[in-house]
Order: sequence, then C-alpha cells, then structure tokens
Amino acid sequence: MDHGRNEFATNESLKARRDEACPVGLPSKSGIYAARARGAELWDVEGKRYIDFIGGIGVLNVGHAHPKVVEAIKTQAENFIHTAFGIAQYESYVEVCEKLNRVAPGPTAKKTALFNSGAEAVENSVKFARQITGRPGVIAFEGAFHGRTLLATTLTGKSKPYKVGFGPYVPAVFHAPYPDAYHGVSTEGALNCLDHIFKTAINANEVAAMIVEPVQGEGGFNPAPKEFLEGLRKKCDEHGILLIADEIQSGMGRTGKYFAFEKAGVEPDFLCVAKSIAAGLPLSALVGKAELMDKVVPGSMGSTYGGNPVACAAALAVFDIIKEEGLLKRAEEIGAQTEKRWRELADGVGKNVIGDIRRVGGMCAVEFVKDGDPKQPNGDVAAAIMTEARSRGLIMTTAGAYAQCLRSLVPLVISDEMLNEGLDIFAEATEAALKG
Repeated sequence: MDHGRNEFATNESLKARRDEACPVGLPSKSGIYAARARGAELWDVEGKRYIDFIGGIGVLNVGHAHPKVVEAIKTQAENFIHTAFGIAQYESYVEVCEKLNRVAPGPTAKKTALFNSGAEAVENSVKFARQITGRPGVIAFEGAFHGRTLLATTLTGKSKPYKVGFGPYVPAVFHAPYPDAYHGVSTEGALNCLDHIFKTAINANEVAAMIVEPVQGEGGFNPAPKEFLEGLRKKCDEHGILLIADEIQSGMGRTGKYFAFEKAGVEPDFLCVAKSIAAGLPLSALVGKAELMDKVVPGSMGSTYGGNPVACAAALAVFDIIKEEGLLKRAEEIGAQTEKRWRELADGVGKNVIGDIRRVGGMCAVEFVKDGDPKQPNGDVAAAIMTEARSRGLIMTTAGAYAQCLRSLVPLVISDEMLNEGLDIFAEATEAALKG
C-alpha cells in the first residue's frame, strides 16, 4: 500500500495536501518536500538539489543518513524495536548513558536518564531540581528557547510566536538578562540583575535552579562569556541553587567540544542533551551529578518511549562517527571558514547591513541591521536572503528576537568543496537580496 504517495508529486501539490490535512500553526516556511538526503545534501520531490546549512535544526551533526547510522538502525530493528526500558531493559540504553557520563563537562561522577525530546529533558531537569532542593523557583534568561511544552514555553524568553495566547504559565519562573555585548548587555550587568531578582522578586533561598544555554539558539546564537558562566556557577554555589545547562542545540560536537560548557571550564549540575545525539531519531538525555540523580524519588522518572532501542543504536553510531571522523576538530574548521567568508561580505556588499557575526566552533550566525545600528534589527533582509538562497539551492533558517539572524548548523561531515559551494550561494543570495 502506498498510502496516497505517488511518484508524480510536486512541492506545490504536497503543499495543497498539507494545507488541507495539517493545522496552520505548524511551520512550513520552505515549501520544500524532501525525497532523499545524504550527508549535507537534500533532494526534493521534484529532483532539485539543496546544500543543507541547517541540518534539521542542529540535529544532523553527522549528516543525513550516515551509512553507519543506517546500518545500526537496521540491525537493531531486526532484533527488537521497543520493549519500554522499565519493562525489559537492554544494554544499548546503558551504553549510551555510560558514554554521556564520560563526555559530560566536569570531574564529578555522572548518571543519565534517557527521554524523547529536548523539551522533555528540560522538563525533567526542573522537576528534579525542585524535588531535590524542596524549592519552587527557577530562573531562566531573556532570549532563551527551551521547548514548546508548557513548562518549557514558560522558561523560553521569546514571546512571539512561542508564548502568544498560551498562558497562564507555570508559576515561580523568572527571567534575567542574558549578556549580549553587541546589544549593550554586559556580563557584569547581567550578573547584577540576578541579585536584583533575589532582592525584588524571589529570595535566593527559594530558587531551585537556573537554566541557561551556553550559546543561545533561537535567541540568535549569542555565546555566553566564560565569565558569565563562571559567575552563574558561583552564585548557584553561594545560594544552594542547581545549575542546568541546556545544550540541546550546542551539544554533541557542534562547538568543537562535545558540550560548550567544557570550553568555559564550568561544570553544571544537570545537562540537557538532544538534537544531534541520535542523527535524527527522537532521543534526549538528562545527565546529572550522580549524587543528585540518586536523590530523585524512585519511580518519579521514566518514559514509555524514552531511550528507544533503535534510537539508542543510532546514538552509539553517532559517538563512533564523531571520534572516527574527527568531527570536533572539523566543527572548528567549518566555523572558521564560514566566519571568514561572512566577514568578507560584511566588509563589502553587506556593509552597514551585516551588523554582527558570532561563532562558537561550528555554530555560526550573522545578524542583519539597518544603517549599521544594532537597535534596528532587519528581519526583512534576513528573510529575503534566505529566500534567494533557497531558490539557488541552499537551505538556511533564521534566529533572533526579530528573525534578524541567519544561522549555520551545517552537518559536520560536509566537504570543503561543498561548504564553499554553499558559502558562494550565500554570497550570491546576499548580493541579490540587497540589490533587490
């Protein structure tokens, strides 16, 4: 049975079916309907080839359909697809946890539980912090994105489109400024605002946790300065607050380390992992200091599908690929080349339009403004460049409070030749959009 699929489908015909079958609230900006993908390339149902600079929104660090991942999935599926880890356990779940415990930042012994999505890892980190500390409060940061469930939406620091009309939100969640030198928010100022929250909104001894992205994703790829993460760690230690690292987008090698917190030399209490951990299969993890994870009441954590054996098999292949293909080093090489090309654009055709270029390893973003002014975000130009790039065969997506940034999360397996081909397209699209 083909379930309605046909070889004569076009992007337009599938869009019509999508509009009839699916709600308007689902994202559908690109109009691209995929037929197949390999590495850093994707072909749509009409046979058009694209270079993929977004990798399923940071999910495909090892690329589309890596042969080792495909083989691992096939082998596991032939044995068993699901048992529920709480019913019949299996070695691959334990092995994924062992590997995460080894690569998580910091010297303290770790333990790990597996779940389905980034939002679920975030939800559990907050639940566990509240249960362990006996405190209700949580501090998140402006510009953050932590997921789309109600608690994760509450933690998210961007109102439109993620929070519009979904309130009331989970109580006892507060937002503090995130350092952003380009927009005038200093590390010192951001840390001082935490003291102001303790003074005016919630006592420090009522705060269970702070949750922070070491590099903001949807917020515009803003990197947290080392001094900021060190300052958070110090304040948490002073007040008995647990520090949660959301590395869902920045993790699994994207920044040149397994996790960006490692670059700062700061050890969080909990670490949320998802996206590229399983090369496109639904899997997430909450890694925590062992002494903390063992304080959670037995039976209060779990998931029917969490740590699915097929996803675990894919994750184990991902760990092998990262090591064997040197993808941590490759992330830095890709990022350096992307930054170089974007800075050339900023000095040329993009002068006074490209306002800032930010990079941590292979996690890169370019921000567009009007008249060189950081206070005038230019989401229209970002959208126009994205559209021009897509028409030329390059897939990208936006970020930032006003969708004024374009970001690169290109698969780390991309060749230099294909990377430069994609960067050439980006340059052509930028010139076309600015002239148009």
